[in-house]
Amino acid sequence: MQTQLPLQAIAPDVYVAPQMAPEAMAELARLGFKAVINNRPDFEGGSEQPTSAAVEAAALAAGLQYRHLPVQGAYQSPEEIAAFGALLAELPRPLLAFCRSGARSTKLFTAARTV
Repeated sequence: MQTQLPLQAIAPDVYVAPQMAPEAMAELARLGFKAVINNRPDFEGGSEQPTSAAVEAAALAAGLQYRHLPVQGAYQSPEEIAAFGALLAELPRPLLAFCRSGARSTKLFTAARTV
C-alpha cells in the first residue's frame, strides 16, 4: 500500500496508526480501506485532538464504516478486549485501528486474538 499516512500492518488486512485526522479518511478509502476503529478517548490529547464525531463524519462521507471504542492507554479491560474482538469479527477488511501512537490498538488486537 503506497501512502503518506503512517500506517503499520499488524495482519494482512489489519493496520494500526497514530491519531488520524478527519482529512485522512478520504485517503484511507482511496487506499481500499473499508472500516476504521478509533481507540482514543475524546480530548485525551487536549483540545487540538480531533473528536470522534469529526472523524466519524469524515469516515462516513468517504464510505468507510466507523466505530469508536475509547480505551485508556495503560490498561485495557477484558470487556474492552472482547469488544475489540467483536469489532474485528463484524467490520469489513481491510480495516485501520488508531489511537495516540498505534500501540494501544496493537495491544487490543493481540489480546483479542488470544481470547
